[in-house]
Amino acid sequence: MTPDRTATRAADAPAAATPAAAAATPATGTGGRRALYAGTGVVLLALNLRPALVAVSPLAGTIRDASGMSAAATSLLTALPLLCFGLLAPLAPWLGRRFGTERSLLGTMALICLGTALRLLDSVVALFAGTVVIGAGIAVANVLLPGLIKRDFPARTGLMTGLYSMSLFGGAALAAGVTVPVQQATGLDWQATLACWGGLAVLALLFWLPRTGRRTRVARAAAQEAAHPVRGLWRDPLAWQVTGYMGLQSLSYYAAAAWLPTMLTDAGMSAGDAGWMLSFSSLLGIAGSFLAPVVVGRRLPAGVLAAFGALLCAAAFTGVLLAPAEGAYLWMVLLGLGQGAAISLALLFIVQRAPDARHTAQLSSTAQCFGYVLAATGPAVLGAVHDASGSWTVPLAVLLALLLPQVAAGWGAARPRHVTGRQGAVRSPRARRDPEDPA
Repeated sequence: MTPDRTATRAADAPAAATPAAAAATPATGTGGRRALYAGTGVVLLALNLRPALVAVSPLAGTIRDASGMSAAATSLLTALPLLCFGLLAPLAPWLGRRFGTERSLLGTMALICLGTALRLLDSVVALFAGTVVIGAGIAVANVLLPGLIKRDFPARTGLMTGLYSMSLFGGAALAAGVTVPVQQATGLDWQATLACWGGLAVLALLFWLPRTGRRTRVARAAAQEAAHPVRGLWRDPLAWQVTGYMGLQSLSYYAAAAWLPTMLTDAGMSAGDAGWMLSFSSLLGIAGSFLAPVVVGRRLPAGVLAAFGALLCAAAFTGVLLAPAEGAYLWMVLLGLGQGAAISLALLFIVQRAPDARHTAQLSSTAQCFGYVLAATGPAVLGAVHDASGSWTVPLAVLLALLLPQVAAGWGAARPRHVTGRQGAVRSPRARRDPEDPA
């Protein structure tokens, strides 16, 4: 059964008449030169969603020494953004309806620029305030971008989700790999080094500025429909499976990112080599994140691919447990490919399990709200288990065990169905087959 094209048209492009009308766009998406421009905009936005945060980790020791903060306080600089991702995600659909997706996404880049500027100040309070502002901007963009892909690229959701997730991994790998070399080459202090990543946000902001002036004529019914939020997704089992997969793969990713370098150094590897291994894993994640949504339905069903990605991660965690230093490159290849495939599938499920852009934004909000709050607990829980057990055996066993519910959630989220929710007078039929999803 064909998805409701009227609902897709009423997604959220800014319009002159009303905030509701700002949500509409043609159901056929963009094409030709406009598609290339829109796709470039998605990539530029996605490139900004990790560097300003990931760049803190390589400089953590320098920041701690210069500011006098404790290790626990410094760790909050990475935990706070994850909490922002989860706690502020529910605001994003309202912002998209109120101001339009393009203007809201422009605002997220402005917030990243503002937060970066705040961190230039020689103040611990400003450092944390800037981090929260950056986290807020990224939280909104995290939620709105899948809806934008659903709206503007209805026939290319796999390709665009691959480019989106590849850009996420690429931005993170770039920040992890070049932040310290940039500081060493330029002689900048840590505040100025972090501020360098604001330049990427300025570029995205300037690129998106012309799109905020776009006007789309829409039917009155479509405009009224766009004004109503989607409610009641929490009653839909499919929405919870998408949410569970998003949360569990995020928990695995952030817990491993926080502790893998320490695991490797405890096994005798130098700190520099251990940090490089994490960057190397992120580089392989770029390939995994791009390939996964492209091959879904063409070579492998989505559920099988979710299980295969978890199997790669399981092999990597087992390798780190048995021979952490000796086979580190192999384990990082497996982990990068597995984690890259997982995050890409999580984003693809959000896009494909929703019948239109409004459902996509609401499902994205639900999945990322609960998912990132769950993920924020991962590093702390893993550290506490390590402290209690005195080794990395039990923490790695915990990560291995969590892959089982991740596979179960991914298998359920891979079903070619649509979530359903209450949206005023408009109601989507339950469990419709998604004709855009060959899985």
